[in-house]
Amino acid sequence: MLAYIKGILQAVKSDSVIVETGGLGFNITMPLSAFDKLPQTGSEVRIYTYTHIRDDGWVLYGFLNDDELKMFEKLLKVSGVGPKAAMSLVSNISPSHFGLAVLSDDADAFVKVPGIGKKTALRIILELKDMFKKEQGREIKGLLASTGEKPENKINDAVSALMMLGYSSQQANTAVSSVYNSEKDLETIIRDALKSLAG
Repeated sequence: MLAYIKGILQAVKSDSVIVETGGLGFNITMPLSAFDKLPQTGSEVRIYTYTHIRDDGWVLYGFLNDDELKMFEKLLKVSGVGPKAAMSLVSNISPSHFGLAVLSDDADAFVKVPGIGKKTALRIILELKDMFKKEQGREIKGLLASTGEKPENKINDAVSALMMLGYSSQQANTAVSSVYNSEKDLETIIRDALKSLAG
């Protein structure tokens, strides 16, 4: 399957673009949020792609970054969520906010998206929450392995870990400051800060 297409942006339509490469023009459906970030027609562009096979042919879905592509692929794993609903979600929610909504059981964030009802929102949370928790754990373990335990580094490292999980700089700094104690190790500070943010 195609991982990405790099070529010349030839045309921009209401919900798709045409990219020419190697003498071929690819029609690629994209999230609405991508259109104001596209370069001018005639410019080179790289679009990360997902190929959806249907009975009547195949459709290319495209994204400007790998995070949006991964979000789209995760959503397609949820029962009852097809490409149209997944594309609507990617168009309206950033990947970092998507992860936070799943982890914090924020079904309302999904219900606000056109075409997403309450049942679908709850199903997304139910089916993806464990996956996000595992990813969250791996990211924090990776950070812990790459940083030291010097007191002057712990605050910055804890803030970095929270921002890696999608929290804003202000949210991360406030949460870490509220739970920081020089006797705590980095993992405890991060865990306590996450509890503070969840509460």
